[in-house]
Amino acid sequence: MSSLSASATDRPPFRDPSLPLRQRVDDLLERLTPDERIAMLHQYAPAVPRLGVGSFRTGSEALHGVSWLGEATVFPQAVGLGATWDEELVRQVAEATSVELRAFHHHRPAVMAPDRAPISLQAWAPVLNLLRDPRWGRNEEGYSEDPEHTARLGEAFCRGLTGDHPTYLRAAPVLKHFLAYNNEDDRCVTSSGLRPRVLHEYDLAAFRPVVASGAATGAMAAYNLVNGRPCHVSPLIETELRRWAEPTGHELFVVSDAEAPSNLVDPEQYFDDHAVSHAAALKAGIDSFTDSGEDSETPIGRLREALERGLIDQVDVDQALRRQLELRFRLGEFDPDLDPYAGTGPEVIDCAEHRALARHAATESVVLLKNDGLLPLDPAATRRIAVVGPLADTLCEDWYSGTLPYRVTVADGLAARLGVHGGEVIRVDDSDRITLRSRTTGELLCKTPFDVVDWGRGVVTLRAADTGLHLSLKDDASLAADQELLKTWEIHETFRLEQAGDDIRLRSVLTGRYATVDPADGRVTVTAESADAAERWQRELLRDGVAEARAAAEAADAAIVVLGNHPMINGRETEDRAGIELPERQEELLRSVAAARPDTALVVMSSYPFAVDWAEEHLPAVVWTSHGGQETGHALAAVLLGDAEPAGRLPQTWYRGDDPLPERLDYDIIKAGWTYQYHRAAPLYPFGHGLSYTDFTYRDLRLSQASLAQDGTVDVTVTVTDTGTRPGSDVVQLYVRALDARYEAPLRRLADFRKVRLAPGESRELTFRLPAERLAHWDVATGAFTVDPGAYEIAMARSAAHPVLTAPLTVTGPAPAPRVVVERRTLTGDFDDHADSTLVDATRTSGDAVTPTDPSRPATLLFRDADLSGAVRVEVETAREGEGPREARLEIHAGERLLAELDVPVTGDPYTWTTVETGLVAPMAGVHDLRLTLHGDFRVAAFRFGRH
Repeated sequence: MSSLSASATDRPPFRDPSLPLRQRVDDLLERLTPDERIAMLHQYAPAVPRLGVGSFRTGSEALHGVSWLGEATVFPQAVGLGATWDEELVRQVAEATSVELRAFHHHRPAVMAPDRAPISLQAWAPVLNLLRDPRWGRNEEGYSEDPEHTARLGEAFCRGLTGDHPTYLRAAPVLKHFLAYNNEDDRCVTSSGLRPRVLHEYDLAAFRPVVASGAATGAMAAYNLVNGRPCHVSPLIETELRRWAEPTGHELFVVSDAEAPSNLVDPEQYFDDHAVSHAAALKAGIDSFTDSGEDSETPIGRLREALERGLIDQVDVDQALRRQLELRFRLGEFDPDLDPYAGTGPEVIDCAEHRALARHAATESVVLLKNDGLLPLDPAATRRIAVVGPLADTLCEDWYSGTLPYRVTVADGLAARLGVHGGEVIRVDDSDRITLRSRTTGELLCKTPFDVVDWGRGVVTLRAADTGLHLSLKDDASLAADQELLKTWEIHETFRLEQAGDDIRLRSVLTGRYATVDPADGRVTVTAESADAAERWQRELLRDGVAEARAAAEAADAAIVVLGNHPMINGRETEDRAGIELPERQEELLRSVAAARPDTALVVMSSYPFAVDWAEEHLPAVVWTSHGGQETGHALAAVLLGDAEPAGRLPQTWYRGDDPLPERLDYDIIKAGWTYQYHRAAPLYPFGHGLSYTDFTYRDLRLSQASLAQDGTVDVTVTVTDTGTRPGSDVVQLYVRALDARYEAPLRRLADFRKVRLAPGESRELTFRLPAERLAHWDVATGAFTVDPGAYEIAMARSAAHPVLTAPLTVTGPAPAPRVVVERRTLTGDFDDHADSTLVDATRTSGDAVTPTDPSRPATLLFRDADLSGAVRVEVETAREGEGPREARLEIHAGERLLAELDVPVTGDPYTWTTVETGLVAPMAGVHDLRLTLHGDFRVAAFRFGRH
């Protein structure tokens, strides 16, 4: 949809496409009244009929295809796209997505509030949050655990969305979710603690290249807090995001996440009232408020109040609106006759070309984790295959997937391929068929048997045997088997079957209440608050699903067991996974089938890694795919039967089941030991792992020079050969590591990668250009990236744990100077190491401070190689809210020598700061490791040593 046109004779400057973009934006802005301007800061920006300006809304979901708007091509989940390691393929997927989004925009009404604005061309994708913890409920939305990999694929996705026209955008990508968002449980009130090295080397590193490239047009702030400050009022929006965008010539248009502005008051209680919170968000860089649903008046009323109270001024409003208007101009809204994408027709939605691309993407994302020779199966010799498991003959939609236009399940894909050779597939979903008979009335629940699917941790779904529809809890607390699909914000179709002696109690997972039966009319409602008040149901087993699957395996030549997760159960937006193990029922099924048919392959279809230790030890083959969209079955059949090579590589580490993972809220990947960079225990399957049906050899690794300066570049060359009998794809991964570093360096860090396709016997020489900056780390002493001189190792590898060839590299340059702490303010957050400390906000607008995690235990901060020459006194910036049961005291040591001890006074507020100072026990000289020890409940923001 375009804004209304005006005749050429009275055309205002903002309608003139020959004028510079900034001039057009300024002209339109000046024509809007102050009230019209502020009204446009909500997600639903109203039309301005007197100027012929149409209405506008932010945000269409487009993570792996257009979603929430009806049937559209559904590509693999983002984590599956990450497994392709293929930038061009990811760009093509995004291009197809944006083409379909254009068709929806021009030819379909919006599903939500169709009278408010057309479907938005602002695409809320890609997600650049790193997959630090595989238990994250939204793991499926990210590309990988690595910032280099994520940034490369994220930029490719953005370029596919925007198109390649020099003036107009096909769609406008918005990067999600800024910043350090990797947990769902209590996500709106938890704080991600980011020490400077983790902030700059890890979390920001996924966003920085994408923004700097100019491929992104906007960003969305995250729900969580970082270092105690909500992301929606983070200074990093301006100091980092927008600073990176400056050289591109375009500003980022930053939107809030849904209801997040209101969260600043409740539940976060960061501000006392909404006018103050909305003003703070606007000043921090939020340009559009996705808040209160379709109710624009509430958030706009808060902004108007903020304007009246002087909390914001017209400049703040205009600055935010200018960014929105610039984006709308770039989307062609004001130049419908020049917009190259305006003619996109509805026939492109799920067209043949996009279906073929969906199949290709799904195929390329399949990862062969283990193969002892079982795969590929020979369809001419393997006449009968048992395809069993809860995901054998079904496909799931996740929250951000489109509506599947059709479904090709694993069983469907294999049956179609085997049918050509006269073979067959035996389909068994492993569900138990049961009846639940009321002890009160003797009636069957819903008058039908149910097929029970166990998704783990006691959570089941029940499908009516006669219709295949799911039992669902209705708004009036009644039950009905009437739902085909599980895809609502609140899932009403999950239950627990709790044992009560010989009977069963039926409990809703959603409400926690139990089913009861009215003895008068037999009506079943889920209203009982306690187990004692619940109805007892007699459970009768009509079909043993595991036994049926075992029998099918015994009658087959091979078995494919398809296990994994349902994307809406036990791990999704708002809910993290409790662990990484497979559901017990799935493990039972797998072992039973494998015992009956040793030629069994496990296919894990999941949104995240599972600990499949038993399968790795006992099965001949293990395969992983994400929920791959409409063509999943064709893709898996092609790989399992050898029509396609397994070309995927893992985008994140698969940990072993007995590996004690770090605390889920510990975002310090360095100290906690997250990801392949810092996790020291051997994984089940490492980052970058994936096998092929052919063999590849690497040889002739050479560097263009053995040493380089700190600002130099080296070319790394290697020859890759397909030495097998089949064509295949390999992902050549280049890792770097610092040897004998003065800081805790990554075990390895991905610096570059290349996906190559080779014919049997074909060799290809690959050259990677490696700038020295890829060896850099964030130097907390200087507050900048630096490349230390010294020894490094360059590795060409098949995964993070499988280097094939290595070469030494020396970086030359002056040795790092000691940390300057005398007559210089040192931020306490710039520590080299820490223990029992938490990073918090120094003020509500900027700055970090440190406080003990538990005031009953001292916190320690270490600052290495600090030059204390000439120091005779020290001053420390502290804040202490009130008197507590414990002392508030700060000790400062140089090595083991106590330099100073300071009592911390009460300031009355955590954001009210004072400076305390004292002389040192003796004048200092030389370089020392400095240790600050915090005893009690207070905050420390900075310290300075003085010579006088």
